[in-house]
Amino acid sequence: MAHARISANLPPNIDPTKAPLAFGRRALPKLSQELCSSELLTQQRALMALCELVHDPEHVYQALEVGLLDNLKTLLVHQESTVRQKATQILSIIATHSVGRQGLIHNRVIPALTELLDDPVDICRKNTHQILEMMAKLPEGAADILHAALIPLLLLRLKTESDEIQELILDTLSNCLCLEASEALATDAVTILKKKLTHPSVGIRSKAAWALLAVGTYPEGKSLVCGEVVPVLVSLLEDPDPEVQASAAGALMFATVKPQGRFSALDAGAIPPLLKLVAEESSSARLSAIKALTMLAELPGGRKTLLDHTAALEQCLSDPCEAVKRAAATAISVIRWKP
Repeated sequence: MAHARISANLPPNIDPTKAPLAFGRRALPKLSQELCSSELLTQQRALMALCELVHDPEHVYQALEVGLLDNLKTLLVHQESTVRQKATQILSIIATHSVGRQGLIHNRVIPALTELLDDPVDICRKNTHQILEMMAKLPEGAADILHAALIPLLLLRLKTESDEIQELILDTLSNCLCLEASEALATDAVTILKKKLTHPSVGIRSKAAWALLAVGTYPEGKSLVCGEVVPVLVSLLEDPDPEVQASAAGALMFATVKPQGRFSALDAGAIPPLLKLVAEESSSARLSAIKALTMLAELPGGRKTLLDHTAALEQCLSDPCEAVKRAAATAISVIRWKP
């Protein structure tokens, strides 16, 4: 299926060939100052030049030293959309560098991005979400996103944004929810994410399942996932895409820790598709499936069914992945346990 892509092309009156790229490091202090110019064309040309220069980590380091980030922050609310576009693009490039990510945290850029979540220009919002997605990979960055109270806003944007941006949001949420989920749960995150599990996009289905997996690591999250989502996750175990299958198995692994989740998964027919995943190439999918089956074996009905399928688990005792081998041994002992 074809998807619309957000274009980063500038209007034709902006000529990047006239941007002052010469002298690299020596140009950075001047370019940073030009961002504060009252002339729009001067700002635009400086931004074009900086877009090229900040691909180099050494230039990023110097850019931080000359106060570039503070100047860029002031441009995030500029009335001219091309200025906002290039400012967010520069920040997204800076965020690809380790020193750049630390600089964004130190200069508190993440809270300054809040207003751009409602920017009328698609590419500005896309750049903003790319920055947040990259920053969320760092524990400090994820913490900054949580402290800026962005989680409820991101969840709401899942209802309105394009597929391309939704995938970025889901990645950001997955990393942030690993640290803290209370604010997300208060914003009805489970219901919102559940709807994404049946989205036509493979990427969105997979990433929504990973986000629910993160929610399910918390006791209050497990309860909600068990009550509302388990049947949908079971259906995704037979999704055509292997990544979606693996994500669903991972989410089920946490959901079945609670008795309610085990009963719900068993009633939804989880055992046959989980046994199929035990033979999958992906070690993460095998591991999640085996652990979920171990939980289901705690129920008399689950143990009775699985007693006829221990051969599939025995094959995993020679698995190249140590974690899979240990999980298979535990599963077999639980299935064969007698009071």
